[in-house]
Amino acid sequence: MIQENLKKYHIILGSSSPRRKELLSSLNIKFVIRKSHQKEYYPTKLKEKEIAEFIAKSKAAIICKKLSNNYLLITADTIVLKNDNILHKPKDKNQAFKLLTNISGKTHKVITGVCIKSKQKEVTFSSKTEVTFNKLSKNEILYYIDNFKPFDKAGSYAIQEWIGYIGVKKINGSYNNVVGLPTSILYQKLKLFI
Repeated sequence: MIQENLKKYHIILGSSSPRRKELLSSLNIKFVIRKSHQKEYYPTKLKEKEIAEFIAKSKAAIICKKLSNNYLLITADTIVLKNDNILHKPKDKNQAFKLLTNISGKTHKVITGVCIKSKQKEVTFSSKTEVTFNKLSKNEILYYIDNFKPFDKAGSYAIQEWIGYIGVKKINGSYNNVVGLPTSILYQKLKLFI
């Protein structure tokens, strides 16, 4: 089992996301959390998975400057795309309503870029999932926004909340990727470090 072999590292999750913390914990890997506190940016020429991977690598580059020898750092960034446009975190209720109306009854993409970095090696990868929503009523959207306040979530929703239970018609790809960390591919890539 890789959990034993990974014990030689001081494993760090470079994210303040409670969802990523929960998913990494579910792999039965012991880790601590460090946040990057960086403003996210990316070159405008990048597309889709390149954006998520670039931001994950940028977070890793900042955090690892403060780390000592035997670390294994995991950083991630999740983006939501509809027709090649990134659906960012909503600033307020109106923006959340517009974003959710935009994905209602349609299919969008969720891409998580991940960077795993030790002193000797760096591996960057991404996972893409297509999510199709049922047509949501205005009242359903407003109910979700009022009760779940999705202002810290890309695309203005969390699949593991009420809206995911009633709104998601189908997904093509990793469910955990939509939550924020593609655990299956992450587990496979961690084997490269043992």
